[in-house]
Amino acid sequence: MQEYKSRWSVFAMSLPIFIEIGLQMMVPNMDQFMLSHYSQDAVAAVGNDNMIVNMIILTLSVLSQAATILIAHYRGAGDMGKASQVCSVSLGLNLGLGALISLVLFCFPGFFLGILGVPGEIWTEAQLYLRWIGLFVIVQSAYMAFIAFLRGFGLLRETMLCSTIMNLLNIGGNMILIHGLGPIPSLGVAGVCISTNTAKTLGLLLVVHILHKKTPLRLSFAHLRPFPRKTLGKLLYLGIPSAGETFSYQLSQTTIMTFVNLFGIAVITTKVYAYIIAMISYLYSQALAMATQILVSYFKGADNNGEVDKRVKFTILISMLLSGSLAVLVYTHSDAVFSLFTEDPEVHTLGKMILFVDIFLEIGRAVNMCMVMALNAAGDVKAPITIGIIFMWCVSVLGSWYFGVHLLWGLVGIWIAMAMDECGRGLVFFWRWHQGIWRKALI
Repeated sequence: MQEYKSRWSVFAMSLPIFIEIGLQMMVPNMDQFMLSHYSQDAVAAVGNDNMIVNMIILTLSVLSQAATILIAHYRGAGDMGKASQVCSVSLGLNLGLGALISLVLFCFPGFFLGILGVPGEIWTEAQLYLRWIGLFVIVQSAYMAFIAFLRGFGLLRETMLCSTIMNLLNIGGNMILIHGLGPIPSLGVAGVCISTNTAKTLGLLLVVHILHKKTPLRLSFAHLRPFPRKTLGKLLYLGIPSAGETFSYQLSQTTIMTFVNLFGIAVITTKVYAYIIAMISYLYSQALAMATQILVSYFKGADNNGEVDKRVKFTILISMLLSGSLAVLVYTHSDAVFSLFTEDPEVHTLGKMILFVDIFLEIGRAVNMCMVMALNAAGDVKAPITIGIIFMWCVSVLGSWYFGVHLLWGLVGIWIAMAMDECGRGLVFFWRWHQGIWRKALI
């Protein structure tokens, strides 16, 4: 397509993706921000729950990205029939997994909270949030599938519009239901559940409407008869390693959260706030990586490996510069940023130390995000999960225990271990790309 010709097209594509994923990630984080003015215990409860919910949502999201890769690939090859088949199979896969996960979270929330070691004083609110947010995972999984389809067709402004509307609905609902308004009582965490799930449901209806109006795709059971095993195989070939890498990362972060929970509510809330603030540094790099993934898929479909290599290396350079600069900016204004959440001096002091270490973490993360998405889109799917699992567990988790718990460096030690993981992985991934194995990979 003509709009993909210029290497600067990645910026035009990344801007709506940046706004969209920023808004998507704001749903749980906006819940925490708005609850910070209601109860610190509520923030700690929702922060623990979101470790579990984010792990599930991101895993399903990566499975959906496999559909984006294949749709863009078939567009590059000019095969629209295959693109429609991919969408039908992908939607069925997401709905099946989403229904299973929703059932498990609704019926057994206490099991997951016990694994995290959630403190007793926040158990009731944590269980309430996980049960009812978990029930709507099936809605979220369907929403992510349709968003992936739109991305595969380059309809990035439309996905941004859906996320904008969904977030406005969520914020409006929170404002009314958390603290109460008029005859509506203050519902706290229960109010967050109601507004978040309502916003997700309406967002799903909107994205289905846009897909029908804006694309030639037509979802049909006819695409499943006879069952397209090869298409499912390709989705799983791309999706399972990618989802496995993402799941492993989120599981490692959940394990690290059990270490954080050993240090009390003040440290837990600092970690929650620092995680939200750190997103400022990496969100745009993630958008660039996602835009580059679409371009890699398209040019691989058109058999243009030279263009693939140039686009990926250009994105890595820009991402490192942007993430590093934003992380420095956030660190130098840490007190002002943390004041948006709390005036607790203990949180401010610890948070500033965390954000200094985060400068190095974000530079490494910028490389990782681009490399993982590029390698997967190019068909080299085994390297990201293998390298990722080794570093996540041997460096990040073990390092967090050693520096944070064993040496008693606390949250600072945990952040140092995570920075070592991100930077080490980034170097290995770049070496892997330079080897050029991806050039021979076939989807």
